[in-house]
Amino acid sequence: VPASLVPYSLSFSAQVSSPRPISKIESSCSLEPLQYLNADQTQATVKLGAGHKFDRDVELLIYYKDAHQPSAMVEAGQASAKPGHKSGSLMGDPVVMVSLYPEFPQSVMSSLTTCGEFIFLVDRSGSMGSGMNHKTSQSRMDSAKETLLFLLKSLPMGCYFNIYSFGTTFEYIFPNSVKYTQKTMENALKKVEEMAADLGGTEILQPLTLIYSQQCIPNHPRQLFVFSDGEVGNTKDVLDLVRKNSDSHRCLSFGIGEGASSALINGMAKEGGGHAQFITGTERMQPKVMESLRFALHPTVVDISLTWDLPKGVSATVLSPPIKALFQGQRSVIYSQLSGKISEASEACVKVKYSLAGHPCENQLHFSLNPSGNTGLTVHRLAARTLIHSLEMKMREPSGMDNDAKRKVVKLSVESGVNSSFTAFIAVNKTTNKVIQGPLVRRNVPTAIHDIEILLHSSMFRIYGEPETAYAACPCSIPGTKKGNNKCVLFFLLENKCDYSKSKSFHNYCVNHSDVFPKISHLKKYKDPPQGQSELHELSKLVSLQKATGCWMLDEDLAAVLGKTKEEVEKAKPGEVKQEVWTTILALIWLHSFKTDKKAEWELLSMKAASWLNDQNASRVPECVAAGNTLLDSSVRKEDLGI
Repeated sequence: VPASLVPYSLSFSAQVSSPRPISKIESSCSLEPLQYLNADQTQATVKLGAGHKFDRDVELLIYYKDAHQPSAMVEAGQASAKPGHKSGSLMGDPVVMVSLYPEFPQSVMSSLTTCGEFIFLVDRSGSMGSGMNHKTSQSRMDSAKETLLFLLKSLPMGCYFNIYSFGTTFEYIFPNSVKYTQKTMENALKKVEEMAADLGGTEILQPLTLIYSQQCIPNHPRQLFVFSDGEVGNTKDVLDLVRKNSDSHRCLSFGIGEGASSALINGMAKEGGGHAQFITGTERMQPKVMESLRFALHPTVVDISLTWDLPKGVSATVLSPPIKALFQGQRSVIYSQLSGKISEASEACVKVKYSLAGHPCENQLHFSLNPSGNTGLTVHRLAARTLIHSLEMKMREPSGMDNDAKRKVVKLSVESGVNSSFTAFIAVNKTTNKVIQGPLVRRNVPTAIHDIEILLHSSMFRIYGEPETAYAACPCSIPGTKKGNNKCVLFFLLENKCDYSKSKSFHNYCVNHSDVFPKISHLKKYKDPPQGQSELHELSKLVSLQKATGCWMLDEDLAAVLGKTKEEVEKAKPGEVKQEVWTTILALIWLHSFKTDKKAEWELLSMKAASWLNDQNASRVPECVAAGNTLLDSSVRKEDLGI
C-alpha cells in the first residue's frame, strides 16, 4: 500500500499556565473546547480536534485577561545549589520575574507630537541589492526606499529631519537637519529615489560620529532610525558611541534579513533607549518601521524608577539593567534575586513610577512569594542570560575588564547552562563520561545556483532568472567587463564549457574559485543593466501624491489610483467644497475601504490627513463622505476617517 494511503491520526494537547487569567485560545486548526484546571482560570488545557491532516502548522493564539497589568512569577531555587548569599551563586535562591506591558491613556496615545528631530541612517552596502526574500523580486534597497517614502509622508509639520546613508563611505541629503516642509520633503524624496546599493561595505561608525557631533535642536528630541542588513567589525566601538550619546537621543534599529547582526541591532536599541526590530522571511519592512515611528511620535516616558516592598528579612538584588524606555505595546522584563528567609504565605509589592506627557504615573503589583510549580528553572536561566549580558557589556567599557568579573561570568554560565563569551558547549560521551575529541571534519553543502548571493571582488552579485537566461548584477565594475553607469551586468549560461572570448578576468576568477562558482561556466554576453525602476504599486503611488501638510490635490495620477478619471472626480464633488478637502476625503475613503490589510503602513499619514481636514473647519463634510462612498462604491463612516 502506498505510504500516502496508510491511515493515520494525530493527538495533541497542551497545558497553558499564566500569572494572568486566560481569556481564550484560538487556532487555524480545529480545537476542542478549552478546559480550565483551576478556579482563577490561570491554567488550562487545550486539545487538537479530530481529523487534523498535517496540512498546516499547529499554531495557538493565547489571549489573556488584563494583559496590560504588571505580572510577577517567583521561581524556587535549585535544591542542590547553595544559597547565593553564601556562595555568590544565582541558582540556589528564588528569582522573581516581573513583566511590564504598559497601556497608556488613550488621550495621550491619540495625540501625536508635532516636534522632534528625525534622523534616518540607511545601509547602502552591496548586500542591500539582494532580494528581501526568495519569494519576491523587490530588493532590500527598494524596500528601504519605499519605507522612507512612508516615513517622510507621515512626519508632522514643524519637526526637523535628515537622511544619511552609509557603506564604505557615507552620504547625507542635507548638511544639517532641516525643518520639514513641502520643499524639503520633495528634495529628500528626489534624493531617496536615486539611492542604490552602491557604497560598498558596512561602515556605520563615521556617519554616527558626524550625527552625534551636531548640536541637538532645542525642544525637538532626537530620534535616530537605523537600517542595516549586515554586521560591522567594530560593534563595540559603535555601541560605546551610542551609549555615550544616550542622553541626547533615542535609537530605533532595524535588522533586515537573516544576515543582520543581532549584536549590533539589539545593542544600538538597548544603549540608545529605543527598541529593535528584525525583518526576516516574507515580512514587509514598512509595518514594523511605521510602528516604530508611532512610538517615536508618542510622548517619551521619563524618570522611570523601580522600588520593592518586601517582608522583613528578605532582600532583592535586581539582575536586569535599569529600564531606560517604556513603549505602548512593548514588554519590559525585570529579574530579581531574592535572599533571606521566605515563608510561603509572604507577599511582596513592586512599584514602577514614571512620568508621561508631564503627568506622574505609578503601577503597583502585589504578588505572593510562594514559588510556582515545576518550571524547570526557566526563569533562573533567563535571569542568568540577562545578568551575563549586562556583565559582558560592562566589561567592554575601558575600565570594565577585570578577572573578578570574568570569573563571575564563567561561574554563572557553568552553573546555569547559559553560554557566554568565555564559555562553550562541548560534546561528552554519556557512556564513558569523557569529552569527545578528534579532528574537525569539513562538510561541503551543495548550494543551488538560483537566487543565491555570491561575493566577487568585494562586490555583491545576485543571480536572477532561470538557468537558460540567468544573469548576475553587481554595483561596481570588474576588470575586463563593459562599464556603464558605474554598473555592469554579466549574462551567462549554465553549461559545461567556458568561453574565454567574453571576459577572461571573470572566467579566471571562476576557475580559481571553483568552490564558489561550481556551475557558472559559459559567459554569454554582458551589457548595461535595464534603466529605470518598476512603477510604484497603487498604495505607494497614493502615498507619494500626499502633500507635507497631509492633504491631496486632484490630478490625473490621483484619479487613476482611485480608479476614476479626473472629470469623474470633479463631477462628483458636492458644490461649495474646496477641491483639496474633497480629494483628501476621497483618499481616506479609498485607504479605509480597499487597503485595510496595510493599515499599519498608512495609519499615521491617514491621521495626519484627518488632522488637516479638522483644521479646515470645512462645511458639508458628511455630504462629501456620502458622495465619496457613492463614487468609490464603498461604505465608510465619517467617524472611521477620524474627522
